[in-house]
Amino acid sequence: MNPIVFLGALVLIMTNLSFSQSDTSIQEKDTVHSVRKATILSAVLPGAGQVYNHFAQPKGEKKAFWKVPLIYAGLGLAGYSVYSNQSKVISLRKEYNLREDNGGIRSDWLAYDSGGLLILEDQHASFRDYSILGFILVYGLQLADATVEAHFVNFDISPDLSMNISPWTYQNSHAGLSMSINFR
Repeated sequence: MNPIVFLGALVLIMTNLSFSQSDTSIQEKDTVHSVRKATILSAVLPGAGQVYNHFAQPKGEKKAFWKVPLIYAGLGLAGYSVYSNQSKVISLRKEYNLREDNGGIRSDWLAYDSGGLLILEDQHASFRDYSILGFILVYGLQLADATVEAHFVNFDISPDLSMNISPWTYQNSHAGLSMSINFR
């Protein structure tokens, strides 16, 4: 299976899964913030879901703004790599066809023979394909991040919750760990 098709399908499945989950518990607490809206915003404009989640966070816990430059840096780097490698593939293909048709050689690729041009073309085509995978991966990760973070906007961590782990023995012959969770 083509990895590009696989990652594209994975992004679509993640988007559909996030839409199929129920938002009722979140909407009962806060009718303004929506997981679905954060996902859609992030799908339409990368980073918009993170900004939406940032403004929904409580005052002292804002932490989503710093991700937007990283998202655009990743998408930009992958996009530039796709463009650069595709233009080299086109240039190498033109040079190969020019050499095969009338024996002319352009100055860009003087150091390579026809076989070397084909090898370089294949190499840059695979770099282009990996760059497309990288672009889809960055896009999918920012979409998943916006969705997951939207679920945690109203997540309450209070001091009333505690967990205690301690050593435990059973009839002085079997050792283990005991865990207790307290909800007060």
